[in-house]
Amino acid sequence: MKLRRNKQSEKKSNLHTDKTESQVHSSLDENIDILKELFEDCSDVIYRTFKVGSHQACIIFIDGLIDANSIQFHVLDALEEASRESLSIEIVKDKIVSIGSVKETEKLDAIVKDILSGNTGLLIDGLNEALIVDAKGGSRRSVAEPETETVIRGPREGFTESLRVNTALVRHKIRSNRLKMIAKTVGEETQTNIAILYVDGLARPELVKEVMARIEKIEIDAVLESGYIEELIEDNSWSLFPQIQNTERPDTLAANLLEGRVGVIVDGTPFALILPTTFWQFLQASEDYYHRFHISVFLRVIRVIFIFLALELPAIYIAVTTYHQEMLPTNLLFSVASSREAIPFPAFIEALIMEVAFEALREAGIRLPKVIGQAVSILGALVIGQAAVEAGIVSAPMVIIVSLTGIASFTIPRFNMAISIRLLRFPIMILAGVFGLYGIVLGSTFILTHLCKLRSFGVPYFSPLGPLNLRELRDVFIRAPWWALDKRPSQTVKDDVRRQKENVRPTKKQRSGLEGGNA
Repeated sequence: MKLRRNKQSEKKSNLHTDKTESQVHSSLDENIDILKELFEDCSDVIYRTFKVGSHQACIIFIDGLIDANSIQFHVLDALEEASRESLSIEIVKDKIVSIGSVKETEKLDAIVKDILSGNTGLLIDGLNEALIVDAKGGSRRSVAEPETETVIRGPREGFTESLRVNTALVRHKIRSNRLKMIAKTVGEETQTNIAILYVDGLARPELVKEVMARIEKIEIDAVLESGYIEELIEDNSWSLFPQIQNTERPDTLAANLLEGRVGVIVDGTPFALILPTTFWQFLQASEDYYHRFHISVFLRVIRVIFIFLALELPAIYIAVTTYHQEMLPTNLLFSVASSREAIPFPAFIEALIMEVAFEALREAGIRLPKVIGQAVSILGALVIGQAAVEAGIVSAPMVIIVSLTGIASFTIPRFNMAISIRLLRFPIMILAGVFGLYGIVLGSTFILTHLCKLRSFGVPYFSPLGPLNLRELRDVFIRAPWWALDKRPSQTVKDDVRRQKENVRPTKKQRSGLEGGNA
């Protein structure tokens, strides 16, 4: 019975394939019958038949995906006024339909794909060609401030779920004909539109070809978010570290395109992809380049210190209190020992209980409505921590350690890197509980070795620290002044490496007002 159903389904699929691959017929009724069979049980597909002079015509579209006013004014009204002219596809396309983008086709499969993409098909009786009218519309979320990448100083606009809105936002930032946008379609069922962006002359040609080749190899039924593509094209899927950066900010994508990287925008999601990427990009925020460099240096140093604490602090506490008590000052040792005197668990179990509870509270705060989510996570942490100390389940120093670790993980600007550090914290804690500080050194060495071996589309993941490039370290741990950042990264740009002219910094005389001063 199952085999029979499969054969029937395969037969029906082949029938539909044969029909869509056929030419547009001169008979309007025959074309409509084929389309109605293909769109069977699709209540949102609308067929609007009308008369143009002595000819019958029909427009086919999906309700909710088109701009009804544009169709009415530029197509229906225009055809009604020109109904006395002799009709041909060229006349309708060039003289009558006044909408921006109109193309002709002889294939039914092209009509079906365009209708599903939000375009409108126009069929006229007696003509064996059809027109595809681009009148996309429908309700879309307007441009708003990004929620995952908030800044104190910088643009407040973020990507939306509309591909064309997102490409327009990037085009508004980079007003150059060197900015290229290659259109692709992925997903056999979803037919998701994507755009591959790069700046010609900056992005390496081999990088662009590699990105396009990996995307063209994708054979999947659906792509509903850019995360699908990210996981399908990254170099090492088993690594916990993200090898492709995602962003909601057009200015972040534009800045990376100007450094020779490639962007991928997916229709239906506000998160664009940036590749290749390095480990240090995940510790940098877009506003680092908008503040004066003194502030940016301070913030970056804070992030580097706290990413170490987010990864190692609980493990260090476990190792020191379990194996290396002699490393603590005497007064602090007595304080820690007295607080742990009534605790029934070893330090590792104590830390594990608190870390798991903290992660659960953080997840609950994200999933709950925003109005109560933050209150639940903060109050939950305070209440549970205080109750656990009073009940003698965990010690007060452990609550402090876990709180500092949680705060440290929030200083990492990128969520995907922050959650990778949070996951790595647990194996480091296990090594510390078994081997002490030797286990922490062993785990840290393994992580550093993995980071040095990892690559993102041919670029070393730990560069410019591994391999070492002294010149480019001026934009890693610190952010040098803009007049010192005169060249683009050598890993991504091969030819046009200079981003500004030489000697753009004012001379000493100009700064003192002897030249170019006020009149």
